[in-house]
Amino acid sequence: MSRPVILEVALNGATPRSVNPHVPRTPAEVTAATLEAIDGGAAIVHHHTDDTMFTETGVHDVAPYVEAWTPVVERHPDALLYPTMAAGARGIAVEDRWAHVEELARRGLGGLTLVDPGSVNVGLTEDGEVPDAAAPGPYQNSYADLAHMFARTAALGASPSISIFEPGFLRTTLAWHRAGRVAPGAIVKLYFGGDLAFGLPPTRTGLDAYLELLEPSGLPWSVAVLGGDVVASGLAAYALERGGHLRVGLEDHAGDRTPSNAELLAEAVALVESVGDHPASLTEARTLLGIGGARTAG
Repeated sequence: MSRPVILEVALNGATPRSVNPHVPRTPAEVTAATLEAIDGGAAIVHHHTDDTMFTETGVHDVAPYVEAWTPVVERHPDALLYPTMAAGARGIAVEDRWAHVEELARRGLGGLTLVDPGSVNVGLTEDGEVPDAAAPGPYQNSYADLAHMFARTAALGASPSISIFEPGFLRTTLAWHRAGRVAPGAIVKLYFGGDLAFGLPPTRTGLDAYLELLEPSGLPWSVAVLGGDVVASGLAAYALERGGHLRVGLEDHAGDRTPSNAELLAEAVALVESVGDHPASLTEARTLLGIGGARTAG
């Protein structure tokens, strides 16, 4: 029987057009790319705005998200969308740097929040280069920050997209899940380092290590390669074999070619269909995650 596979597209991240001319950056471009991704088989879409990732204040404007998402949810009320938050959050109150995430959830937009359950040095590439903005210190999320993000996610009736950059992120998530502190409807995103030198490499052994920890929880999970190609690496095929879901997109992709988000998604769809599975519809994705239908703003 064909299994529904949740496909996510991470539209842009910090990838500039100088690296790939297909990267959507304006709210109107994000809207168009999101609608194209949903039409192409994606059930989850993630994107960044042009607010600085490594910032002294940690504040991100909610307005560009509202502008980009409103036409999407008008056409697809059950679309699953989530934002980013500032990476240079050294000593910044979580209430400030997560405020736009909370406001989007309060308005009933997107259905998902972003929860990063740990701290990590990120930005180093395999050739030893570190961006100036990433050098001063790690991306920080304390246990108190995590408690705030999970509690507010649940209170607002949203569900968490949980980013796993390092094994410790997953152990924290699972400890809190066993304690009943993870908001319902969660999906765990296993991020593997490609050209970005963090976490585990995109290998079968790396995924097996994560799944040894994860599988007793029953939490749904997906894989992505940051600074690489999740399909070309073979990790996507192995993840499907193990019952997982997939994330693609220009935020993550690195390599010699300059594909569009639609092309990367089409490659993932082709892989899913080649093993007899099918891309999950918006309704199927919500059912798989245990998320109810979209709610109105409150």
